[in-house]
Amino acid sequence: MWRFLGGVASALLLVTAGLFIWKAQADRQSIIPAMPTVGETAPMGLADLTGPPSASEKTREEKRFSRYDKDRNGVVGRDEYLVSRQKAFAKLDLNHDGKLSFDEYTAKAVIKFTGADRDKNGALTAVEFASTRIVRKVKPKAKCVPGVRAPAVADEPEEG
Repeated sequence: MWRFLGGVASALLLVTAGLFIWKAQADRQSIIPAMPTVGETAPMGLADLTGPPSASEKTREEKRFSRYDKDRNGVVGRDEYLVSRQKAFAKLDLNHDGKLSFDEYTAKAVIKFTGADRDKNGALTAVEFASTRIVRKVKPKAKCVPGVRAPAVADEPEEG
């Protein structure tokens, strides 16, 4: 029993000592330098920058709503909402009869399949199938680091 009580007491002493050390560390001055004020010169010649570029006031959903609201009356009517679907249907309805047959529905897929079937045997191998994958356009990420410039490269070799 005495061992248990001694263990509990030592654990409490260790926790208390840890709290005192932690509190002492928190009171120390920060290693990170303070932000320069407006009148000070910024490092690396960034003093001429006024701040980050301002973003658009509209959110993504507000922009999407504006695209759908064609007559700009503040509401999206049923006809306005279905315009994109009507355009997609019109692209698929190849004979423009207002009906979508299975052949019209699968025309793009059939063209894609015949283009991928290089040996024209009516079946796709793994390599042929890989050529049918959808390639999405990726927006390039800007690699802009303000104030850091790459060293100029001399076009002519140095004479020595």
